[in-house]
Amino acid sequence: MARLKKDFLSELSHKLGTIPEKDAILADYDSHLDDMLIEMMDTAEAEVKEAIYSRLGSPEEIAEMWRDEVTVTPSNMKWLFVLLNVLLFTGGAMLTAAHNLFEWGWLRTIWGYLTSIPVVISFVYMFFWALLGYEIGRSFGHKGKRLVRKTFLLALIPNLTMMVLTVFGIIPHEWFDPLLTNQFIVACIAFTALLYPVSILGYYWGKRASV
Repeated sequence: MARLKKDFLSELSHKLGTIPEKDAILADYDSHLDDMLIEMMDTAEAEVKEAIYSRLGSPEEIAEMWRDEVTVTPSNMKWLFVLLNVLLFTGGAMLTAAHNLFEWGWLRTIWGYLTSIPVVISFVYMFFWALLGYEIGRSFGHKGKRLVRKTFLLALIPNLTMMVLTVFGIIPHEWFDPLLTNQFIVACIAFTALLYPVSILGYYWGKRASV
Protein backbone atom coordinates (compact mmCIF):
# COMPACT_ATOMS: atom_id res chain seq x y z
CA MET A 1 0.00 0.00 0.00
CA ALA A 2 2.87 2.37 0.83
CA ARG A 3 4.36 1.71 -2.60
CA LEU A 4 1.03 2.45 -4.26
CA LYS A 5 0.85 5.81 -2.50
CA LYS A 6 4.49 6.61 -3.28
CA ASP A 7 4.07 5.78 -6.98
CA PHE A 8 0.90 7.87 -7.23
CA LEU A 9 2.50 10.93 -5.60
CA SER A 10 5.68 10.51 -7.62
CA GLU A 11 3.76 10.47 -10.90
CA LEU A 12 1.60 13.38 -9.74
CA SER A 13 4.71 15.39 -8.85
CA HIS A 14 6.13 14.72 -12.32
CA LYS A 15 2.88 15.69 -14.08
CA LEU A 16 2.53 18.90 -12.04
CA GLY A 17 5.94 20.06 -13.23
CA THR A 18 6.75 23.55 -11.93
CA ILE A 19 3.16 24.54 -11.17
CA PRO A 20 2.81 27.12 -8.34
CA GLU A 21 1.80 25.67 -4.94
CA LYS A 22 3.02 22.25 -6.04
CA ASP A 23 4.17 21.26 -2.55
CA ALA A 24 0.84 22.26 -1.00
CA ILE A 25 -1.08 20.29 -3.65
CA LEU A 26 1.04 17.19 -3.03
CA ALA A 27 0.56 17.57 0.73
CA ASP A 28 -3.23 17.69 0.28
CA TYR A 29 -3.23 14.55 -1.85
CA ASP A 30 -0.83 12.83 0.55
CA SER A 31 -3.36 13.41 3.35
CA HIS A 32 -6.30 12.17 1.28
CA LEU A 33 -4.39 9.07 0.21
CA ASP A 34 -3.63 8.29 3.85
CA ASP A 35 -7.34 8.54 4.67
CA MET A 36 -8.25 6.23 1.78
CA LEU A 37 -5.57 3.66 2.62
CA ILE A 38 -6.72 3.51 6.25
CA GLU A 39 -10.31 3.19 5.10
CA MET A 40 -9.42 0.34 2.70
CA MET A 41 -6.77 -1.35 4.82
CA ASP A 42 -8.17 -4.85 4.27
CA THR A 43 -8.84 -4.40 0.54
CA ALA A 44 -6.75 -5.89 -2.26
CA GLU A 45 -4.17 -3.52 -3.74
CA ALA A 46 -5.70 -3.64 -7.23
CA GLU A 47 -9.09 -2.56 -5.84
CA VAL A 48 -7.48 0.20 -3.79
CA LYS A 49 -5.74 1.56 -6.88
CA GLU A 50 -8.98 1.49 -8.83
CA ALA A 51 -10.78 3.30 -5.99
CA ILE A 52 -8.06 5.98 -5.82
CA TYR A 53 -8.23 6.66 -9.55
CA SER A 54 -12.02 6.65 -9.43
CA ARG A 55 -12.31 9.05 -6.49
CA LEU A 56 -9.33 11.35 -7.03
CA GLY A 57 -8.63 10.93 -10.73
CA SER A 58 -5.38 9.93 -12.40
CA PRO A 59 -2.23 12.00 -11.76
CA GLU A 60 -2.51 13.36 -15.30
CA GLU A 61 -6.15 14.42 -14.78
CA ILE A 62 -5.31 16.04 -11.45
CA ALA A 63 -2.37 17.94 -12.94
CA GLU A 64 -4.51 19.18 -15.83
CA MET A 65 -7.20 20.37 -13.41
CA TRP A 66 -4.66 22.31 -11.34
CA ARG A 67 -3.06 23.86 -14.41
CA ASP A 68 -6.49 25.21 -15.31
CA GLU A 69 -7.01 26.50 -11.76
CA VAL A 70 -3.78 28.49 -11.58
CA THR A 71 -4.93 30.67 -14.47
CA VAL A 72 -7.32 32.26 -11.95
CA THR A 73 -5.20 34.66 -9.88
CA PRO A 74 -5.97 35.46 -6.23
CA SER A 75 -6.29 39.15 -7.08
CA ASN A 76 -8.86 38.52 -9.83
CA MET A 77 -10.90 36.23 -7.58
CA LYS A 78 -10.82 38.72 -4.70
CA TRP A 79 -11.95 41.69 -6.77
CA LEU A 80 -14.61 39.65 -8.55
CA PHE A 81 -16.41 38.93 -5.26
CA VAL A 82 -15.87 42.47 -3.97
CA LEU A 83 -17.42 43.82 -7.18
CA LEU A 84 -20.35 41.39 -6.95
CA ASN A 85 -21.10 42.51 -3.39
CA VAL A 86 -20.86 46.18 -4.39
CA LEU A 87 -23.27 45.52 -7.26
CA LEU A 88 -25.72 43.81 -4.90
CA PHE A 89 -25.63 46.77 -2.53
CA THR A 90 -25.82 49.31 -5.34
CA GLY A 91 -28.89 47.55 -6.71
CA GLY A 92 -30.48 47.47 -3.27
CA ALA A 93 -29.69 51.14 -2.65
CA MET A 94 -31.15 52.19 -6.00
CA LEU A 95 -34.30 50.17 -5.35
CA THR A 96 -34.69 51.69 -1.87
CA ALA A 97 -34.15 55.24 -3.11
CA ALA A 98 -36.48 54.81 -6.09
CA HIS A 99 -39.22 53.35 -3.89
CA ASN A 100 -39.08 56.35 -1.57
CA LEU A 101 -38.65 59.07 -4.20
CA PHE A 102 -41.07 57.94 -6.89
CA GLU A 103 -44.72 56.96 -6.69
CA TRP A 104 -44.55 53.98 -9.01
CA GLY A 105 -47.14 51.31 -8.35
CA TRP A 106 -45.12 48.43 -9.76
CA LEU A 107 -42.14 49.46 -7.61
CA ARG A 108 -44.30 49.53 -4.46
CA THR A 109 -45.44 46.01 -5.32
CA ILE A 110 -41.85 44.76 -5.65
CA TRP A 111 -40.84 46.55 -2.43
CA GLY A 112 -43.79 45.08 -0.54
CA TYR A 113 -42.91 41.59 -1.72
CA LEU A 114 -39.22 41.90 -0.84
CA THR A 115 -39.89 43.31 2.63
CA SER A 116 -42.21 40.39 3.33
CA ILE A 117 -39.43 37.80 2.86
CA PRO A 118 -36.37 39.18 4.72
CA VAL A 119 -35.42 35.72 6.01
CA VAL A 120 -35.33 34.26 2.49
CA ILE A 121 -33.22 37.18 1.24
CA SER A 122 -30.86 36.73 4.20
CA PHE A 123 -30.30 33.06 3.43
CA VAL A 124 -29.73 33.78 -0.27
CA TYR A 125 -27.15 36.40 0.71
CA MET A 126 -25.54 33.96 3.15
CA PHE A 127 -25.24 31.50 0.26
CA PHE A 128 -23.30 34.18 -1.65
CA TRP A 129 -20.71 34.29 1.14
CA ALA A 130 -20.55 30.50 1.35
CA LEU A 131 -19.96 30.46 -2.42
CA LEU A 132 -17.16 33.01 -1.98
CA GLY A 133 -15.37 30.70 0.45
CA TYR A 134 -16.09 27.62 -1.64
CA GLU A 135 -14.66 29.06 -4.86
CA ILE A 136 -11.52 30.32 -3.13
CA GLY A 137 -11.03 26.96 -1.39
CA ARG A 138 -11.58 25.05 -4.62
CA SER A 139 -9.27 27.30 -6.63
CA PHE A 140 -6.44 27.92 -4.18
CA GLY A 141 -6.68 25.07 -1.68
CA HIS A 142 -4.14 25.21 1.14
CA LYS A 143 -3.16 28.86 0.61
CA GLY A 144 -6.69 30.23 0.17
CA LYS A 145 -7.64 30.91 3.80
CA ARG A 146 -5.82 34.26 3.97
CA LEU A 147 -7.46 35.25 0.68
CA VAL A 148 -10.90 34.47 2.17
CA ARG A 149 -10.15 36.83 5.06
CA LYS A 150 -8.87 39.65 2.83
CA THR A 151 -11.76 39.29 0.40
CA PHE A 152 -14.28 39.18 3.25
CA LEU A 153 -12.95 42.38 4.85
CA LEU A 154 -12.98 44.28 1.56
CA ALA A 155 -16.39 42.99 0.48
CA LEU A 156 -17.88 43.85 3.88
CA ILE A 157 -17.20 47.60 3.49
CA PRO A 158 -20.58 48.32 1.76
CA ASN A 159 -22.42 46.39 4.51
CA LEU A 160 -20.77 48.36 7.32
CA THR A 161 -21.16 51.66 5.47
CA MET A 162 -24.89 51.05 5.07
CA MET A 163 -25.25 50.19 8.77
CA VAL A 164 -23.39 53.34 9.89
CA LEU A 165 -25.36 55.62 7.55
CA THR A 166 -28.64 54.14 8.75
CA VAL A 167 -27.85 54.06 12.48
CA PHE A 168 -26.76 57.73 12.45
CA GLY A 169 -29.81 58.78 10.45
CA ILE A 170 -27.91 59.94 7.37
CA ILE A 171 -30.17 57.59 5.44
CA PRO A 172 -33.74 58.30 6.67
CA HIS A 173 -35.07 55.49 8.85
CA GLU A 174 -38.45 55.83 7.15
CA TRP A 175 -36.92 54.51 3.93
CA PHE A 176 -36.71 51.06 5.45
CA ASP A 177 -40.24 50.81 6.84
CA PRO A 178 -41.58 48.37 7.89
CA LEU A 179 -38.24 46.56 8.43
CA LEU A 180 -36.33 48.92 10.70
CA THR A 181 -37.23 47.70 14.19
CA ASN A 182 -34.92 47.07 17.15
CA GLN A 183 -35.30 43.33 16.62
CA PHE A 184 -34.38 43.66 12.96
CA ILE A 185 -31.27 45.74 13.75
CA VAL A 186 -30.09 43.13 16.29
CA ALA A 187 -30.79 40.38 13.75
CA CYS A 188 -28.74 42.23 11.09
CA ILE A 189 -25.77 42.58 13.45
CA ALA A 190 -25.96 38.89 14.40
CA PHE A 191 -26.35 37.91 10.75
CA THR A 192 -23.32 39.98 9.74
CA ALA A 193 -21.26 38.30 12.48
CA LEU A 194 -22.16 34.91 10.95
CA LEU A 195 -20.93 35.76 7.47
CA TYR A 196 -17.23 35.15 8.13
CA PRO A 197 -17.73 31.70 9.72
CA VAL A 198 -20.00 30.81 6.78
CA SER A 199 -17.26 31.91 4.35
CA ILE A 200 -14.68 29.78 6.19
CA LEU A 201 -16.98 26.74 6.14
CA GLY A 202 -17.42 27.30 2.40
CA TYR A 203 -13.63 27.51 2.05
CA TYR A 204 -13.08 24.14 3.73
CA TRP A 205 -15.85 22.61 1.63
CA GLY A 206 -14.24 23.96 -1.55
CA LYS A 207 -10.78 22.87 -0.46
CA ARG A 208 -12.11 19.37 0.12
CA ALA A 209 -13.89 19.37 -3.26
CA SER A 210 -10.67 20.35 -5.04
CA VAL A 211 -9.10 17.01 -4.15
